[in-house]
Amino acid sequence: MTEREFETLVREHRSTIYTVCYMFSTDKDEVADLFQEILINLWRGSGTFRGDSALNSWIWKVALNTCISQDRKKKRGLRTEPLSMDIDLFDEQAEDTRQFGLLRERIGKLGPFDRAIVLLWLENLSYEEIGQIVGITPGNVSVRLVRIKEQLKKMQ
Repeated sequence: MTEREFETLVREHRSTIYTVCYMFSTDKDEVADLFQEILINLWRGSGTFRGDSALNSWIWKVALNTCISQDRKKKRGLRTEPLSMDIDLFDEQAEDTRQFGLLRERIGKLGPFDRAIVLLWLENLSYEEIGQIVGITPGNVSVRLVRIKEQLKKMQ
């Protein structure tokens, strides 16, 4: 993949990447770090993408795996250094509604794997696509979503 192709990929899938980042953090600096880490992983993996799945599915998978890995590192207490960036990557055109904020807060309390499944479901991906991205069967996606929805209902 050329640099120009990569720039186009990032531009076209920027909102997908940010959606994943914001589901794993509400801190602006941490989201920027996650975004940058995802870009690095996409660039490194671009040569290995064989086209077995849709490009969008591959991007979701890389983004989710990156955020889950960073979440695990954070929980293990590994220290990271914040990077200084000269540009503002955020395009904050609309403020979150109260309801969206509550949903986001509750989803943030889920484990990383369940958070990934909910995020993909909220993006209207099919159970088959979700299963391909997270590595489980469509039937297992269905069962997990029922359990996750019950968990979310019980949260306060």
